[in-house]
Amino acid sequence: MSGKLRVLSFGFAVGLTTAIGMFLMGILAWQFSVGIPVVTLMSSMYIGYAPTLIGSFIGAGCGFIDGFFGGLLIALIYNCCCGCKNKIPD
Repeated sequence: MSGKLRVLSFGFAVGLTTAIGMFLMGILAWQFSVGIPVVTLMSSMYIGYAPTLIGSFIGAGCGFIDGFFGGLLIALIYNCCCGCKNKIPD
């Protein structure tokens, strides 16, 4: 086993986790007025994200895309570092 990450799988996992977090944060802000300042701050980066049901779905979609590409980048950098480790003598 090489110890490398599957880049697409890791990106999908990070994207899904980010989407669930964004959705739950939007729903909590909408239903219970918890974290409204956080949702407001995030809406400056994610257009359409708001403490509403529709806004929560928009935030989840944007969060998935952002998390997916962030996860891809992390996995690629990690795999590159794993490859470099094998070339350096101990």
